[in-house]
Amino acid sequence: MNAAATAVRRPLARLLLMLACVGAAALTAASPAAATSVAGTREERLSNETTSSYWAYPARVATIRKAPSRDAGVVSRTQLQTEIGRPNVYLVLSVIALPGGGERWLKIRVPGRPNGRVGWVLRGALGPLHNVDTQIVVDRSALTATLRRGGRVVMRVPVGVGAAATPTPPGRFWVREKLRFRLQPLYGSFALGTSAYAPTLTEWPAGGVVGLHGTDEPWLIPGRPSHGCVRVRNEENAQLWARTPVGTPVLIR
Repeated sequence: MNAAATAVRRPLARLLLMLACVGAAALTAASPAAATSVAGTREERLSNETTSSYWAYPARVATIRKAPSRDAGVVSRTQLQTEIGRPNVYLVLSVIALPGGGERWLKIRVPGRPNGRVGWVLRGALGPLHNVDTQIVVDRSALTATLRRGGRVVMRVPVGVGAAATPTPPGRFWVREKLRFRLQPLYGSFALGTSAYAPTLTEWPAGGVVGLHGTDEPWLIPGRPSHGCVRVRNEENAQLWARTPVGTPVLIR
């Protein structure tokens, strides 16, 4: 087993203990890389969004700020639930501990419009961190979705993406919820709800959240038949759903 694989499989309890009890210097061993200096200390990267990423449920409603400071501008507030009432999920990018035994802050990706926002919350705003080694890449040119685990391709399937008037948005997102329902004519039986929001469908249920879901029109895949979501043939979508954990980063390009 190489060093990267060992880091991915490191017991989560060890990382949580370091987050709770020690400063940023001790986190270096658990972090893929160090980022820029902030407020006299160092920001330590936790997620590379390809082979090792961390996510958490919110512990409370809290202010998300533009910088790791109580005086920084406001980006948004954490939400305990998604639009359909499932527990919300936040992707955690990095951690910083302010000097002199000061507060610990987590840098997170923020779901909601506009897509692509990031911000900082106090460590206590989120619950325990969970690790995933998976990533989904949706290629809108090749019309494929690829699931990787530990950097290795697990499966690649043809997809249908948004039409020109209702495009699938590009960017870095993550799986916030896994939905399973009785067979739906439009969506099949399985869907992965992401943190992406379709740019043109604000009036749709749940505000236009982009999902990866099944279809009742498999002959349109591969293609561009959707209103912004990513359509997958039902049998392949069932496999993708089963192999993809909550918190998996999603790159749409």
